[in-house]
Amino acid sequence: MRVCFRSSVQPELIDEYRRRHAAVWPEMLRALRDAGWNNYSLFLGADGLLVGYVECDDFDAVRARMALTEVNARWQAEMATLFDNPGQAPDEGFQVLDEVFNLDHQLAVAESTRS
Repeated sequence: MRVCFRSSVQPELIDEYRRRHAAVWPEMLRALRDAGWNNYSLFLGADGLLVGYVECDDFDAVRARMALTEVNARWQAEMATLFDNPGQAPDEGFQVLDEVFNLDHQLAVAESTRS
């Protein structure tokens, strides 16, 4: 499963967001990996638009596994003040985007119908 999601960092706190993500705690990195967050990336625009991409078995399941970890609770609490909705854990505010085009899928379909 491939998932793309968006969120929003407060524009005046972008530098702090970048600083924290330049040195994510090793225990947080391991927890993400162990919970099944594969090929996980975050992209940040100058206006605070945050776009994430992850490959996983099931997005709800990997989020639930992370919610069980103590390190995730600490990380979410620390990061919450940087987002537009500081009363909500950042990982609860993700807005999942619908995939409308996938090159590999369409190429496979086109190849299978070309006979």
